[in-house]
Amino acid sequence: MSLPPEKASELKQIIRNHLLKMDIYGKIREVLAETVRDDQGPAHQSLSEADFLRALQRRGIIDDVMKDIHFTQEAPKDAERGSPQKPATYFAEKDITQLKKTNINPTRRYLFLQVLGGKAFLEHLQEPEPLPGQVCSTFTLYLHFRSQRFRSKPVPCACEPDLKEGFLLEIHRDGIGEGGKMVDVTTMLSMCDRIHLVLIKTDTSSETTLVSSYFLDWRTVLSSPSGKTCFAVELMGVGSECKVPAGVLTVSLELFPPLTETLSADIISTQQSLERRRIAEKERLFLVYAKQWWREFLEIRPSHQSKLVKIFAQDENGVSRPVCAYVHVLRAGRLLESPRQAARFVSLLAHEKASVVGGGAEKQEQWCTLMAFLCRGRGDCEDHATLLCSLLLGFGLDAYVCVGTKAKGLPHTWVLTRGTDGSITFWESLTAHRYLHQAIDPDAPPLAPQPKPSSPYRTVGCVFNHQTFLANCQPSDAVELCVFDFQNQSQWKAMSSEALESVCALVSTTSLPPLPPLCAPSLDPAAASNQLELEMRFLISEHRKDLELATVWDDHLSYLLSSALSAYELERCTGVSCGNEEFQDAVRRAVPDGHTFKGFPIHFLHCNARRAFATCLRSPFCEEIVCCRGDHVRLAVRVRVFVYPENACAVWLMFACKYRSVL
Repeated sequence: MSLPPEKASELKQIIRNHLLKMDIYGKIREVLAETVRDDQGPAHQSLSEADFLRALQRRGIIDDVMKDIHFTQEAPKDAERGSPQKPATYFAEKDITQLKKTNINPTRRYLFLQVLGGKAFLEHLQEPEPLPGQVCSTFTLYLHFRSQRFRSKPVPCACEPDLKEGFLLEIHRDGIGEGGKMVDVTTMLSMCDRIHLVLIKTDTSSETTLVSSYFLDWRTVLSSPSGKTCFAVELMGVGSECKVPAGVLTVSLELFPPLTETLSADIISTQQSLERRRIAEKERLFLVYAKQWWREFLEIRPSHQSKLVKIFAQDENGVSRPVCAYVHVLRAGRLLESPRQAARFVSLLAHEKASVVGGGAEKQEQWCTLMAFLCRGRGDCEDHATLLCSLLLGFGLDAYVCVGTKAKGLPHTWVLTRGTDGSITFWESLTAHRYLHQAIDPDAPPLAPQPKPSSPYRTVGCVFNHQTFLANCQPSDAVELCVFDFQNQSQWKAMSSEALESVCALVSTTSLPPLPPLCAPSLDPAAASNQLELEMRFLISEHRKDLELATVWDDHLSYLLSSALSAYELERCTGVSCGNEEFQDAVRRAVPDGHTFKGFPIHFLHCNARRAFATCLRSPFCEEIVCCRGDHVRLAVRVRVFVYPENACAVWLMFACKYRSVL
């Protein structure tokens, strides 16, 4: 096999770097010295190359080198000529994510976006250089473009982070399949879909922070004669810091295949200006309508001024949008199987209020775009409720987001679904709990039986979804007295569906963020469970060692705990408890007569063993098991990680012990 000179030198350099990493030269010197010593005897002979190779083989050094070399079959570059397939050699690095090879369809148009590095992230100006092997905070860049999602490798946080990645985006027209013609420059000019960039910071304890959310208009590349352009993107902060620069990314855009004809920069800027004016006019008309609608609502009753009727909400960039624009029909494909599983998935995304600098009773309001919420994996109750409502709409339910208050008058949002029989069900998006609503009849006789309130919600001001906005104009906004008959105009005042559609429908003339698809989980639940269980065993053993207690594990008892953890997660998903009888029977068989069994299950949303163990020790029941003293003490621990879309995790741990009862 002959190689071009530049490829041969490149291959030699790869081999040399790999041998240096293994310290192969030091090992060879050791074997050489040992072989020479052994051969300096009475029957001393000269050491041949074959003898030395046999010595290296005996010591397993050749096997060590060869086991890291893998061969993959690459598709022939020129299938028409029938050129033979050649093996591609590479060295497998266990800690480096292998790049996936992408087959480019020559009949399709692609946009290659390269991030060439970051700078001016001044918040990390004093960040020290991370030492090799040291855990440090990282930046991860996420992209979404026309139902395609990508993420970069995490890089250490720094003033000039080493964010260098390439993303191949397919530019395809809606409704045209794989056999469609290649999109031309005029069609691309009319595509106002922007590339959504989301930068996430992950700290050493795996806590995530939204650094920036940026919408990139890629059509400037259409005016480049070379089909390639490079420019700087200034990322702004989020929330209360949305006017403050967070940093700068250098971005390169390139079209494949290159354009045969290009557009002038004036044509592109004119098209963008026309789109902005069209959007601004629609938003202005809706604002005029909303003000008129609000005046009519206040004229019904003076008390309506204090009701929680939320028409507009600000996103992470401080852009104000109608609340209906945050809800869409979202189908999860094969990733979620039922509405209740969807509710479980949403509840696994952590709840966190938007941070604000300084004190004050008022919370910082921030309704995140769906992409930012999914990438960060945490958000406020509004983010959870709009996502759950979108998923329930995708499952064909008549779902709405409710805006109101819960105990102590705290503002809250939750989800409501209406059955075809008129039944009303409340869904708490933070916990996946469901409550069947039955209204109290205020005109009923005093002694007539009335249903007891089952939900934690106190008042409701308005409900909405992607097509409907309804304000509660009943005499009382108390949930227990509300009748959710949305067709009754004397109880619910509706906004015009045409007006809402003009600013909330996902059509090409709106400024709404594109709707991202859910991503399948990349975590291996079995591997994650095993790893967390090993770490938990180590922490328990070390803790007991500090107390001068021995630790003896019962592997059989640990295995038996799996069925209980599986039943707990199934109950959270479906609301149905099952399998408890089999677990109890198995434990009775595993615990001998005269012995006592104790178990303590606990649930987490993360896979950090130290954080989980510290939390567990705060419980006196868990501490009693972990620090158990007695005769013939045997300990058990079992971990089950249940993985959902977006790598949302339900982590169940169960600690158990059995010991001989001594009176």
